[in-house]
Amino acid sequence: MRYQFNEVFTENADGTLSPTRQIRVGGVSFGPGVSFGSGAAFASINFHQYKNHDLEADDEDGILVIKAIY
Repeated sequence: MRYQFNEVFTENADGTLSPTRQIRVGGVSFGPGVSFGSGAAFASINFHQYKNHDLEADDEDGILVIKAIY
């Protein structure tokens, strides 16, 4: 299923990003309450570079597994 970036991540006042729900990227899972800056990469993906893009993801038992970025 395709999701808009801001459905999956929120940008905090300090410029960091936080997931809006539990997600998994390249085997790494994290959820709300976790924030990361522009230098952080998960499975070699720096999500700050993909703001306003669409994400392809599957919901697997309540965890959104990110498969691709458009």
